[in-house]
Amino acid sequence: MQSSTNISHDAVGRKTVFPGAAPSEATAEWYAAYTCARHEKVVAKQLEERGVDCFLPLYHSVRRWKDRRKEIDLPLFPGYVFVHTSSRDRTRVLQLPGVVRFVSFHSRPAVLPESEIEALRNGLAHKLRAEPHPYLKIGHPVEVIGGPMMGARGILKRKKDKYRLVLSLDLIMRSVAVEVDAADVRSL
Repeated sequence: MQSSTNISHDAVGRKTVFPGAAPSEATAEWYAAYTCARHEKVVAKQLEERGVDCFLPLYHSVRRWKDRRKEIDLPLFPGYVFVHTSSRDRTRVLQLPGVVRFVSFHSRPAVLPESEIEALRNGLAHKLRAEPHPYLKIGHPVEVIGGPMMGARGILKRKKDKYRLVLSLDLIMRSVAVEVDAADVRSL
């Protein structure tokens, strides 16, 4: 006999698993949608227009040309938009122009850990300085115990007199660096 589980979310967003109950098809989870090159903003706008919860993390960059300088917003994870949807509504996302596919393993869309997405959303909402970083898997692992990124886990790097937390999304093999206060992290 096969055992089944049901997942519930509390007020903080933590998952609680109840064994023995059937899983809900309507449970929304985070997925990474792979987009056509430089279509991230267009896809995010289309998702918002259709009422689909999505997250496109951006960072500010100054670009210089011969005659001018301009500050522009670029995606932290080029080629990806994070989508919060149920398994039965995924086809609505795939029908959008500019969406290529979901990041998948064994032909099934892979679910991103909600804690990673929420920590990143929180940090960017509090205007923390973030920028893309080469994918990093090895280093001094830490957990953030204070501030807007509380609960996030990553690798601590030092750049001059500042500390940076490198968050790696293993699913898409991309990393982002966020400046943190040294007092807000503890070793794992």
